[in-house]
Amino acid sequence: MKYGHSQTLCVLPFDHRASFSKGLFGEENPTAETIEKVKKFKHIIYESIFVATKELGMPENELCVLVDEIFGGDILRDAVSKGLKTMQTVEKSGQEEFMFEFGSDFGTHLLDFKATFAKALVRYNPEGDADMNKRQLTRLKVLSDFVHAHNIKLLIEPLVPATKEQLESVGGEKHRYDLEVRPGLVVRMIKEMQNAGIECDVWKIEGFEEREMYEIVSAQACNTPEREQVGIIILGRGETDTVVEKWIRAGKGVPGVIGFAVGRTVFWNPLVAFRDGIIDEEATKMQIAKNFIHFYNVFKK
Repeated sequence: MKYGHSQTLCVLPFDHRASFSKGLFGEENPTAETIEKVKKFKHIIYESIFVATKELGMPENELCVLVDEIFGGDILRDAVSKGLKTMQTVEKSGQEEFMFEFGSDFGTHLLDFKATFAKALVRYNPEGDADMNKRQLTRLKVLSDFVHAHNIKLLIEPLVPATKEQLESVGGEKHRYDLEVRPGLVVRMIKEMQNAGIECDVWKIEGFEEREMYEIVSAQACNTPEREQVGIIILGRGETDTVVEKWIRAGKGVPGVIGFAVGRTVFWNPLVAFRDGIIDEEATKMQIAKNFIHFYNVFKK
């Protein structure tokens, strides 16, 4: 079987759940009223995509909608009905260890929503908790086998949080960890997942500041003829515009780097302004669309 996705893939991710309701409305376990507010705000993000495509000229075939089923099930269905690429979240929100949102029933949900990609966020450091890593590899293998048996592509978002020892080795400086330590760990992480039989079509990777780092990660991701079309997209991690731009500029043009996934950096400030009554709904959609188009232009031009 051949794996991968080689076309441009620019993702607007708004699959945040606990962090969304807590960050915007102060409720980690939202009430029924807050749930409706979260759904409303997610619809605003979704509708901004059509501002980007219909009014600002972004090609629909290069974008992808990433949202959760809990707050955005109707959005997933609508996006599929409109022919958009979609990603459906499978991980349980707010967990240190990768768990399926719907347990062993995850496959039924994926088939029901007909998403292009299943998306799994996992915190995985090769030098971290070995037992937890082993359990996560087992679950991801189940996911990988299922999606490829049902013509669904797999996107893995592997976060590589520093261990205490790794952070100490760079004087406690997170930026030095990102520069000096994390790239090598990402390569090892991908290799360990591949060796466990997990076949990822697109890796959603925390950004790097240097082109060389993307090159070595892409080389590992595409290390066999079956994987030569495997793609990498650059996530935003909620960083500032300046940081995200630096990451995207470093990665664009590298073979295998096919796009980006920038969410909070795109939509958070406009949503806060809308929540606080500073701007109206239409202005909110326009600002989100402009922010997304900005990163699209950084990647494409």
